Amino acid sequence: MTRLSLTRRTFLRTSSAAGLTLGLGPSLLAGRAVAQEALTVGFIYVGPKDDYGYNQAHAEGAAAIKALPGVTVVEEENVPETVDVQKTMESMINLDGATLVFPTSFGYFDPHMLAMAAKYPDVQFRHCGGLWQEGKNPMNTGSYFGYIGQGQYLNGITAGYASKSKKIGFVAAKPIPQVLQNINSFLLGARSVDPAITCQVIFTGEWSLAVKEAEATNALIDQGVDVVTCHVDSPKVVVETAAGRGAFVCGYHANQSPLAPEKYLTGAEWAWGNVYTDFIKKAQAGEPLGNFVRGGLKDGFVKMSPLGPAVSEEARKKFDATLAEMTGGGFSVFKGPIKDNKGADVVATGTAYAEDAIELESMGYLVEGVIGSTS
Repeated sequence: MTRLSLTRRTFLRTSSAAGLTLGLGPSLLAGRAVAQEALTVGFIYVGPKDDYGYNQAHAEGAAAIKALPGVTVVEEENVPETVDVQKTMESMINLDGATLVFPTSFGYFDPHMLAMAAKYPDVQFRHCGGLWQEGKNPMNTGSYFGYIGQGQYLNGITAGYASKSKKIGFVAAKPIPQVLQNINSFLLGARSVDPAITCQVIFTGEWSLAVKEAEATNALIDQGVDVVTCHVDSPKVVVETAAGRGAFVCGYHANQSPLAPEKYLTGAEWAWGNVYTDFIKKAQAGEPLGNFVRGGLKDGFVKMSPLGPAVSEEARKKFDATLAEMTGGGFSVFKGPIKDNKGADVVATGTAYAEDAIELESMGYLVEGVIGSTS
């Protein structure tokens, strides 16, 4: 943690709210928003910016906008999903003059970002992954996310060709809809290659807990899994542990191929630089930022890591053909009939959910073939 971040938090703990806002009230903040050529933007990360994962992907996006004219970026890493993030947001607004804030972690949204949005109505807040609802959430808030399940489906294709045991594995943090969608997409991609493949999932219960992630990866491989992917903040431990045991890996969030060059098949990555650049240009032009922003491969929100040396020519052909369908906008990952792993119908025959189907953002099930439970 930087000296600056400690100073901010200490200042906010020891200063009164009146003192913090003295001379920096909403009217002045609104004035800053009008001066479109000068924009201070805050980014908050729950972990380190060099974690080879979720936080690094956002930090790379923040780095992309630092070169834009008139933009000042302030960042703070290792901020927990507690009242600490409220203090960090207040610091960025009152001390740095931020009028656009990106609290990037899942648990920052409710109640923390919503509380700050009510307190600072002239500041714009945009959260990654939150399910913003019109009429319920403030208009100076919003959410953005990408259809990265498409990337996990493509991961699954490479896993399906690489697996000899017909057992693939997934290390997951928490059974929230975005994570469940990724697990399901990974298996569905693999089953498009071989319908007999199963996927064992282990939930660690935490976004970042290296010991549990290593234990989960080893447990999967002990059960015969030979391809592993994950949805945790930093895939570094999973990737290195799996590759060290001789398993293949598919990445997530950012490019982890340097960690396992021979065993890395591909990875589903965020392209946040495109998304943040669009937000900044709209803010500088005085245009609405959008309250519910989504996009996939064809929109430049998501990208894939280069295919690794272990990917067969047959796998490359199917991967490329599916990627072309997705970027063309005509591919459905969740196409019925699909049952959950308890035997219930979850996608009816004849139903094909488009990538932007709102139903997918409330997913609460694991599909047939996934070994594991959400509870």
